[in-house]
Amino acid sequence: MVTRVGDVFLAFALFILYNELGTLNFREMVELAPQHFANGSTTLQWATLMLLGGAVGKSAQLPLQTWLADAMAGPTPVSALIHAATMVTAGVYLIARTHGLFLMTPEVLHLVGIVGAVTLVLAGFAALVQTDIKRVLAYSTMSQIGYMFLALGVQAWDAAIFHLMTHAFFKALLFLSSGSVILACHHEQNIFKMGGLRKSIPLVYVCFLVGGAALSALPLITAGFFSKDEILAGAMANGHINLMVAGLVGAFMTSLYTFRMIFIVFHGKEQIHAHAGKGITHHLPLIVLLVLSTFVGALIVPPLEGVLPQTTELAHGSVMTLEITSGIIAIAGILIAAWLWLGKRTLVTSIANSAPGRFFGTWWFHAWGFDWLYDKVFVKPFLGIAWLLKSDPLNALMNIPAILSRFAGKGLLVSENGYLRWYVASMSIGAVVVLALLMVLR
Repeated sequence: MVTRVGDVFLAFALFILYNELGTLNFREMVELAPQHFANGSTTLQWATLMLLGGAVGKSAQLPLQTWLADAMAGPTPVSALIHAATMVTAGVYLIARTHGLFLMTPEVLHLVGIVGAVTLVLAGFAALVQTDIKRVLAYSTMSQIGYMFLALGVQAWDAAIFHLMTHAFFKALLFLSSGSVILACHHEQNIFKMGGLRKSIPLVYVCFLVGGAALSALPLITAGFFSKDEILAGAMANGHINLMVAGLVGAFMTSLYTFRMIFIVFHGKEQIHAHAGKGITHHLPLIVLLVLSTFVGALIVPPLEGVLPQTTELAHGSVMTLEITSGIIAIAGILIAAWLWLGKRTLVTSIANSAPGRFFGTWWFHAWGFDWLYDKVFVKPFLGIAWLLKSDPLNALMNIPAILSRFAGKGLLVSENGYLRWYVASMSIGAVVVLALLMVLR
């Protein structure tokens, strides 16, 4: 139902654009828009705002992000496809293809970046306290799509699509690896009921380690490092320092929650007897994705020349400084995760058991309470209105003809008694009444 809200916004956008431009072809819309709309046109602002609403619904961004974690109930290979290359990335593609319309409404374009920045930070905190391995990855997808929205909002078009591609590699690797973990652990998904799995499923551990490193944007050796740094450089080059800082905060949170998951699942005391039981053919897709998640994947540059506008370049010295900074932040997140979750975890336990820890842990675990809020603001009032309309007086009024017909039918049933004399008398009386009426009317 949440995605249907986004669909409604998208439908409104299509109605407006078709009414104004007479076409829904991407290239034609971008070419015709400057002829039909002035910069900052109110009509175009509404159209792009509705497009953003549709994209937010499809790509699980704030405030229509609640559906993605619940979608984890499906099979893991399906989750891998959804998160890597299909529905979740559709919103990014939509905004990128309609970039010409958003460039004419800079306020809405800036809003795209803000939505992405807020989502990536909030999703990072939510992922930090999850116990289900697939839900951790779901919130990480939400966060990474937030990076893509941030890139679109700061006009780093190439970086957004580049990160979309590299994210597809390492997120598919992580989801398929998590599927192997779940199968090996007899369909257990709670990470705290696992532990020490690196010994029983070493190949999956290596795949998870490389995928986690790419997700955390470990410097130089992973594809995620190059694409994420392009986004941060684009934000800095276009003067969006606040969004760049949000991206750096998200980078720290990403490495923290990713390696929290890895250390809990694959290190520590073994709590479940895992079985590998699969040959090399089963792991071949993982190996291919593992290679593409390294710097090799970053060598595949999407052919975007002539499709998207050129991105403002950052000075070489600034790029180097930014890369070093983001690299240090990513490594710091991994080291802090190792300090907190490798070993006895006494500090984490004491924080989690404190009053603030319980409060924020519960709040973040339930994704900042958006489901609760929507239930109170939308679902409960809707059910109340439905209950009131169930006894609507208009419905009672419309039932009167049916009630009258029912009584008339019961009256006519009296004449059905089976006596011939009754039928003859009835026909005779009817004929007399008809003749009398004809004489009177005449």
